Amino acid sequence: MDRLSLAWGKVLEAFALAACALLGAMAVMICADVLLRNVAIIPGVQGLPWSNELSETTLYVVTMLAAPWLLREGRHIRVDIVLRALPARTAWVCEWLCDAIAFACCIGVAIYATRATWESYSQGSITIKTLVLPEWWTLAPLPVAFLLLSVELLFRMRRLWLGPRAPRGDAVTSA
Repeated sequence: MDRLSLAWGKVLEAFALAACALLGAMAVMICADVLLRNVAIIPGVQGLPWSNELSETTLYVVTMLAAPWLLREGRHIRVDIVLRALPARTAWVCEWLCDAIAFACCIGVAIYATRATWESYSQGSITIKTLVLPEWWTLAPLPVAFLLLSVELLFRMRRLWLGPRAPRGDAVTSA
């Protein structure tokens, strides 16, 4: 199981690196848009009209790609003042319950997002803005991300079970 967890961590790292690459590509695109709006490098081209829309979608995809890795690394937002004030065993139980609730929520969102994506695909829905795209393209990352989060929560719960009966030390703390 430890080898599987290690391999899973590598998969999540690959998703995080893909998120970084997308963020870098978005920065280049935004710079190109600003440059083309202000300098007539290419006659008749004044900016990239689709760059705002693509930037919005890229930020969404980056979030979906990076979220499972951030959870694994304990770099998600966490306020644990109450956990630090509770007795260690009680705080551990709270951690366990929070992970179980998060797992149930992630499974629920993954199921709902899968249904929404499938319905969008089945109906042939399109998004019409500057770019005209099938709507399911923008919905598809959501069920994948929440499925990845669900799997990571299972590994997280395993690590909590095998660790000391105290609140996690691997997360960013407010204390």
